[in-house]
Amino acid sequence: MTFLLFNPQLLFAMPGGTEWLLILLVVLLFFGGKKIPDLMRGIGKGVREFNDAKEHMKKDIDVGMKEKDKPKAPEQRETVKETELPK
Repeated sequence: MTFLLFNPQLLFAMPGGTEWLLILLVVLLFFGGKKIPDLMRGIGKGVREFNDAKEHMKKDIDVGMKEKDKPKAPEQRETVKETELPK
């Protein structure tokens, strides 16, 4: 019986239908009907900013990896003619 109480799978299970209804009811009671759209809008902006930053970092990493893999051209040295040497 104690094995069932401390099963790690039970600790991380997603809430079921009844739990979601209870969570929504508590949110409605805390914030009220008028504040919920503002709350959801703020959450949406946060998620959008996070995804934009994630994509920006991904592009930066890809560009860096391409630059690292790109073969470097040999340095072009200037050749000095004998007539141009200082005397």
